[in-house]
Amino acid sequence: MGIWILNAQVVASGNELETRHILVEGNTIESIIDAASGQPDTAGHTVVDAAGKLLAPGLIDMHVHLRDPGFEHKETIATGTRSAARGGFTTIACMPNTRPVIDTVETVQYVLDKAKTEGVVRVLPYGCITKNELGRELTDFDALKAAGVIGYTDDGVGVQSAQMMKDAMAKAASIGLPVIAHCEDNTLVEGAWVSEGAFSKKHGLKGIPNESEAIHVGRDILLAEATGVHYHVCHVSTEQSVRLIRHAKQFGIKVTAEVCPHHLLLSDEDIPGMDANWKMNPPLRTPRDVQACIEGLLDGTIDIVVTDHAPHSEEEKARGVDLAPFGIVGFETAFPLLYTKFVATGQWTLQFLVDKMTKLPAQVFGLKQGTLEVGKTADLTIIDLEQEKEVNPAEFASKGRNTPFTGWKLKGWPAWTMVDGKVVWSEQ
Repeated sequence: MGIWILNAQVVASGNELETRHILVEGNTIESIIDAASGQPDTAGHTVVDAAGKLLAPGLIDMHVHLRDPGFEHKETIATGTRSAARGGFTTIACMPNTRPVIDTVETVQYVLDKAKTEGVVRVLPYGCITKNELGRELTDFDALKAAGVIGYTDDGVGVQSAQMMKDAMAKAASIGLPVIAHCEDNTLVEGAWVSEGAFSKKHGLKGIPNESEAIHVGRDILLAEATGVHYHVCHVSTEQSVRLIRHAKQFGIKVTAEVCPHHLLLSDEDIPGMDANWKMNPPLRTPRDVQACIEGLLDGTIDIVVTDHAPHSEEEKARGVDLAPFGIVGFETAFPLLYTKFVATGQWTLQFLVDKMTKLPAQVFGLKQGTLEVGKTADLTIIDLEQEKEVNPAEFASKGRNTPFTGWKLKGWPAWTMVDGKVVWSEQ
């Protein structure tokens, strides 16, 4: 029995919306018809009335932390994928800095098997660049690819050795997978948790300088040029990084990049005090960096938006800023935050935001998902652009409650999510 989604608003171009009826048969979009042609015959089908809400391709998040295996007190594949579904995400790519790290075929298989039995959205695992993420020895790239990884990263730590990174890039290029880099020079960040800026100066704290990120970005761009690898920069946060990536693209180097909502919305000047829910890596930078990231996203220097969903337990975040782990959750607030800040205010078009979270991530990583077209897999999300409510971490499906956005009033909340033709979450 198929599903008719009636009276859905789809993005035609820019901010222009058109009403469509969509038929899903099995796991495939079977038909998309103009509502002006009348109501379809829905006999024998399940009917979902979108009632004028936005229907978009399922959102895609290429940078998430599911914490499983090893840190199930923070998140599990079950809770993390439910949280993703509530945020409108249908495909997510999980980072390998678990315990054990995802550096063996067995661990890849564990994640894929658990995602299949307990997850509700599509989970794509990354494999580690180096064994145990120690930066000393490359993993077996061929075996990890055969097991199902979609790229290689030591996210959580930067690969400190240029030779190790060059070797990794050369190997990844030879087998056609990307290297995804957490860019951070450890010698510049030790003993600091906040960016070098207004907040650190006000409170007499050691700051993390922008160069700690940009040095690795510049180094890796040169290595990517030498090896021909697809090089993808994680969570860009500095003006210098944006400038380097823009320059690399102008010279035809195969580099892509991502940015998180919090680095587009917040600066170090917004940090209210010694609250570990504002502790993240990369840290919040200066207003100048925020503007550079926004401009980089607008001009295509930064290709996509990701959440870097990084849940921690309340007990861990309560240890204080010096001892608490880095990271905030992001699945359930990402779209409403960006819609409210940038689309509802007229700074971006709705199409721009949707593309940065659907079509473009799919294009960057060669995925089949990300578009609303007949014959494509039925990964869909319905979003209520008019509903306004406050961010309330107590309502999150994630185990993590660690967010700096508590109490923010936002519009654009996902209301219904379908993965592979199956409804996996509905607010009704």
